[in-house]
Amino acid sequence: MNENDELEIEAYILTRLQRLNAVVNGIVIGLVTGSVIFLATIWLVIKGGRVVGPNLSLLGQFFYGYQVTVAGSFVGFGYGFLIGFLLGYAIAVIYNFVVELRQPRKTAGNGN
Repeated sequence: MNENDELEIEAYILTRLQRLNAVVNGIVIGLVTGSVIFLATIWLVIKGGRVVGPNLSLLGQFFYGYQVTVAGSFVGFGYGFLIGFLLGYAIAVIYNFVVELRQPRKTAGNGN
């Protein structure tokens, strides 16, 4: 194996390591986003008071069925997971696209 082959293998491995798995990235960001909404809702429900979470209840304008209640925390988790998954998936796809653009192309004429 000559030095040129070793450099090609090294460049290939480096490029493969730079890529993100879009599904895994989507699941992780979805779980984090859903958990944040779930925990914020549960915290406000436990905290209680006369008016529970007027700012967080505005999510009901975007998430159909969401309320600052225990049941609403699960609805919020579902919506948070969905939005987080889509966002994480899109980020990974765009990132992989940019990595692919930055990778030098092989040309048939110069033997690389």
